[in-house]
Formats: sequence, structure tokens, C-alpha cells
Amino acid sequence: MAFNPLNWLLGFFSLDIGIDLGTANTLVNVRGKGIVINEPSWVAIDKRTRQPLAIGAEAKQMMGRTPANVIAIRPLRDGVISEFEITQAMLEYFIGKAHAQSIVPVPRPRVVIGIPSGATEVEKRAVYDAAMSAGAREVGLIEEPKAAALGAGLPVNEVRGSMVVDIGGGTSEVAVISMGGIVVSRSLRVAGDEMDMDIVQYIRNKYNLLIGERIAEQAKIAVGSAYHLPEEKTVVLRGRNLVSGLPEAIEVSSVEIREAISGSVETIVDTIKDALDETPPEIIADLMDTGVCLAGGGGMLQGLDRRLNDELRIRVWVADDPMSCVARGAGMVLEDYDHLNRLLVGLERSNSRGSKKK
Repeated sequence: MAFNPLNWLLGFFSLDIGIDLGTANTLVNVRGKGIVINEPSWVAIDKRTRQPLAIGAEAKQMMGRTPANVIAIRPLRDGVISEFEITQAMLEYFIGKAHAQSIVPVPRPRVVIGIPSGATEVEKRAVYDAAMSAGAREVGLIEEPKAAALGAGLPVNEVRGSMVVDIGGGTSEVAVISMGGIVVSRSLRVAGDEMDMDIVQYIRNKYNLLIGERIAEQAKIAVGSAYHLPEEKTVVLRGRNLVSGLPEAIEVSSVEIREAISGSVETIVDTIKDALDETPPEIIADLMDTGVCLAGGGGMLQGLDRRLNDELRIRVWVADDPMSCVARGAGMVLEDYDHLNRLLVGLERSNSRGSKKK
């Protein structure tokens, strides 16, 4: 194919962007700059016109506090797009915000986006189309476990096997990786959001107190755990008493929060065991050396690594800055695109040929 100086210039001057399009948070990694945006995946819209009024952190602040004509929503559920136009508007906002940090005007970017390993072809196509409509020049899709493993520094391209457990807001991804491919994978729609709902339900049933998802999430982060703590803690929860209808505040312990989320944690642990059960013995031997890596926001749940150590009898460790692993991995693909683009899923390849002909 003849050398096209225009394409070369576009590639040289554009901002290559890696995006972790998460159910709970969206992270944007700009090639050469690192992670420049880390905001909640929330959009506040006008109910009648469906036009976005606020996006990101500003929209999350509005959750549960909006007037009748405004609603704050998350356009992604269980790791996939549920509101196409709103996701497109959110991507447009984040891509534009990343561009705004550049000193000089830059052309449309090449974008690599993380998707759940269990995403269907329709769900992959929705992410691809939303990113293209939001202003990308070229879009690559990478399975989140691969991106998380790259970002955590695991030897993804080596013959040696490695294992990553990426627990996000909407999905938990378990993958055994070797030679740049996934040997065994599980994509489970039980993750951080499910734990928040567990806490809401537990407090409702035990104390007749209705609390919001945001309060539940804050309690999970503050005192939530998967294993008994050296020193148990307490947290104050505020909500509406369902009997009297009046505001009420109660103090709950970390033991109660652990009990509330135990079902979801048990499901994740069982899924990891199930994946190990299908892993070839040669890779099991490798994992006994390298251990199992925890990534994603859910990987920061207190005591989860110790719980898995006991249950799996393999060393389990938490990646550095686990929340940013997928975004960092997507950025690494862009840093060495010629060698690492083989990690991208097939949908990108079929479209990249078309983009080169233009």
C-alpha cells in the first residue's frame, strides 16, 4: 500500500486515547500523558428532550436530588451500553475534555476501549459505533481482562500463564492468559453495584431503614470487607425509616456490612474456583509462582486478597492502583500499537482495513 502522508500526519499529531468505559467510572488515558480523566459514568438528562445537562462528577452529585423534569442515570449497565445516545454524548464529552488539555488543535483521535470479555457482537458493535459517532478516527476494542493484565504488569505475551480478576461496578472478569490470548475466562454480572444493592436490602430488612445506593457505596468503601478485620469498624448510615416515614441515622458495624455482601463475594469466589478448575495443569504450575492479580475498584475491597488466599491456596495480590489497570493497559496498546494491536478483538480489525482505504 502506498505511503499516505496525510494519514501519517494524522497519526503523528492526534491524541491517541485509551478509555476504560466502566459501569461506575470512566477513565481516559492519553498516550504520552497518562490518565487525565477519572470521572463517574453518570449523565443528568432532561426527561422531555433527553438532552444531557451534566456529565461525570457533576451528574453523580445530582443523583437522588433532581427535580421532576431531570433524571440522573448511568448509560451503561452490567458493563455494556443500555442508553446509546447518552453513552455517545458522554464519550463526546470525555474525548472533548481530553482534547481541551492540548495546547494546539488536534485531529480526531485513535481510540482503544475496554469491553467485557463476555460482550456479544451486538454489544461490541454498540461500543464501536458510539465511539465513532463521538468523534474517533479509528476505534479498537480490547477485552478488559487483557487490558487489566497489561496495566498490572503481567507477562501477557509470554508463554508463561497468568491470571487476573477484574472486579468493576457492573461486571467481574476472571481470565487466565497466555501468549496474548485468553485460555479460560468467566464474565460475571455480579460486582460492585450488586454489593451496593445487597447493603441497601440488608439495612432495609434488618432496620426498616431505606438508604440510597450512594450511601451504601460509601459504607462499602469505608468498612466493607470480605474477611474479618484486625479491628472491626463502624459507620453511620442516614435514610428514611419505613415505619415512621421520618429521617433516621443508625450506626452499623463492618461485621454487618460483611454479612450483607457475603452472597456476592461468595459468587465471585466460586467463579474464580470454577475458572481454575478448567485451567490446564501447566498453567496452574505457573500461577503457583506468579499468583493471581486483583484489579478493578472491587479488587480494593478490604480482606478480599486474604479471603482468596485461604480459599484458593494460591498467592493473591492487588495490583498497583487497581482502578486504573484497564485504562493503563489500553494506553500501553497505543504506545506500542504495531506489536500489541493483535490483542484487540476482531471487530476492530475488520473496520481498520476500511479506515485505511479512505
